[in-house]
Amino acid sequence: MDLETSPLARPFPEMPPIDGVTVRVARARYKDWDRADLTFVELAEDTAVAGVFTQSACASSEVELGREQVKSGTARALIVNAGNSNAFTGYRGREAVEAIQAQVAEALNCAAAEVLVSSTGVIGVPLPKDKARAGIFAALDAEPCEWRDATDAIGTTDTFAKGAHTSAMVSDTRVELNGIIKGSGMIAPDMATMLGYIFTDADVAPAFLQELLTRANGESFNCITVDGDTSTSDTVLAFATGKAGNARITGWDSPGADAFAGALTDMCRQLAQLVVRDGEGATKFITIRVSGAVSDDSARRVALSIANSPLVKTAIAGEDANWGRVVMAVGKAGEPADRDRLSIAFGGVWAARDGLPVEDYDEAPVAEHLKGEEIDLAVELGMGDGRATVWTCDLTHGYISINADYRS
Repeated sequence: MDLETSPLARPFPEMPPIDGVTVRVARARYKDWDRADLTFVELAEDTAVAGVFTQSACASSEVELGREQVKSGTARALIVNAGNSNAFTGYRGREAVEAIQAQVAEALNCAAAEVLVSSTGVIGVPLPKDKARAGIFAALDAEPCEWRDATDAIGTTDTFAKGAHTSAMVSDTRVELNGIIKGSGMIAPDMATMLGYIFTDADVAPAFLQELLTRANGESFNCITVDGDTSTSDTVLAFATGKAGNARITGWDSPGADAFAGALTDMCRQLAQLVVRDGEGATKFITIRVSGAVSDDSARRVALSIANSPLVKTAIAGEDANWGRVVMAVGKAGEPADRDRLSIAFGGVWAARDGLPVEDYDEAPVAEHLKGEEIDLAVELGMGDGRATVWTCDLTHGYISINADYRS
């Protein structure tokens, strides 16, 4: 499937090496394509790991095993397979994952539980163990590669490589964070559907790294949606090699904890927004800000009701300032709202205030705003102090075209 690059794409950033992380890619040929589709990341001994995973009741074996593995707190390797999600494959899928873990563990002389595996692609087809085995052997012999190579290798329907870099000062030590991610469709909260990996040379205790990633997830990946569908394979993993030499961050009282937490949240937010920018068929990046809700959680649910509405998304795709559809989405959210307190704005221009159309409302500046690629939609509920921001994209015929023949 040849896909045009999203008009919302962002250039791949400069990303420095991360001490303690070695990346290689290989061709396992999970699909009939001429590209690398297996990524092998070798990690230094005692690398801390944390993870957040899909809430799907039909999760893949990779996710089920990963949930248990991150509890150990350490990792030595990551394998990512593209083209086959290995989900809904029963015992054969689990055997395939365990075979990969055993092979890599033997090569690195580590425990199988320290080898994390992710897979993405078509659901319902067992991962071919022979192809995985050959791909891993090829990766073990391959030269280390650039971050861009790994990002390309983990993609499926992605139209551009998604990466981010940031840094933080932990006391007098500069620590680096690199992140790569894939995701384009089947994107919804409860772990937005994607595979994302964050690597840092900071020394962070595993338990605190897990706390920080969970917190950052709530402000980033769980605030995006493309189509309202949650994947079987959603995974975000964070790895901290400890090679920067900073005093270990064990909790909020540790020097530099706030700075590192801020950098990790910024990283997650950057990666999450890149996924939305590559939403299948997307032409508009939409920021939805809800304020005046009874709580932050309520505001988030209202924002997601708007973001997941096909009527709202298609109106924006057609550059139609149809704020009535926003009223509909607020009303169906199941959260406290009052028609006579509701206000709606596009691009900073209020179309409705306190339950009524704005007198002498001029739609011209709103229409001009909707012609752009960056759309801002604000909703004030007038019920309390709760607020939330959610990111989504428009819904176009391109989404149908991509998903109608995904397996072909």
